[in-house]
Amino acid sequence: MLERRTFLKGALGGLVAVSAPGCGRSARDEVRYDPAAFPRPERSRVAVLRAEAYDRPLETTIRHGIELSGAEVRGRRVVIKPNLVEFDPAGVINTHPAVIAATVVALRTLGAREVLVAEGPGHRRDTEYLLEASGLLGALHDVEARYVDLNVDAVRPVALRSRYTALGQLYLPATVLDADLLVSMPKLKTHHWAGVTLSMKNMFGIVPGSCYGWPKNVLHWHGIGNSILDINAALAMPRLAVVDGIVGMEGNGPIQGVAKPMGVLVFGTDWVSVDATCARLMELDPSRVEYLRQAGLFLGNADETHIVQVGEPPGPLARPFAVLDAFADLRLQRT
Repeated sequence: MLERRTFLKGALGGLVAVSAPGCGRSARDEVRYDPAAFPRPERSRVAVLRAEAYDRPLETTIRHGIELSGAEVRGRRVVIKPNLVEFDPAGVINTHPAVIAATVVALRTLGAREVLVAEGPGHRRDTEYLLEASGLLGALHDVEARYVDLNVDAVRPVALRSRYTALGQLYLPATVLDADLLVSMPKLKTHHWAGVTLSMKNMFGIVPGSCYGWPKNVLHWHGIGNSILDINAALAMPRLAVVDGIVGMEGNGPIQGVAKPMGVLVFGTDWVSVDATCARLMELDPSRVEYLRQAGLFLGNADETHIVQVGEPPGPLARPFAVLDAFADLRLQRT
């Protein structure tokens, strides 16, 4: 564990260096990464599968989606990172516990050496209350899965490999850094500051509150889009996304929006491609979501010509999501 004095020195150094570079359109063409450090696949596979309800068996569908994604699971230590934000009896805010539990089971049947669930909620400090009130505690108990609170996990400094913020490094949880496969399990949602919140934005939850506070304001001060890019660029382990789109959220997300039934699950090992596909399912243009556009330059494939869609064709399943007026320009332009 880092000493508090050591952490504060590093964190304050980052804050002093802050210049609020922004991820806005005025800096669209500024290169803030080494292209040689981020080789992209020529094609990325994304699977979209139908899943109509949470009270129906999901393990077989999720296993099929993981297999279609091409993720290597056997023998690996897998860390599932869901989106756990607030107590929500309607099941709209958080990744649904049934999807998380079914993913644990599916990964085990595919030969994972260990599967655990880890999250660092950014709103409530009482994680035990949140786990119980959300229904996740019971779901994990049913499948005998261990939960790790990333807000209080041991941390290690990680040098940032891109320069969208002025932080230089982040203190990240050992549980995440030691994963052989990191699974991002977001909810399909709009976001009142970022436009959309999906696999990559979900990584805000790995940044520990014990270091960066609640609701992790250091990341907000450096720009949400900037922070999304730097966090994701810093992660070097193999990845998988399982997006809960059975019921999404539209409007004033990620907390105050309204339910949007979609009946889909989305899978892929390239989070950029997964998030671009999810945006199109929401009938939003990923090239107009600035952090997604930037991510498509070096972290993965966002352009449809470089994405191989398997499972269900996403076009017939797409439905327009309501967005705040500030994000009206994100809507796909039909020709």
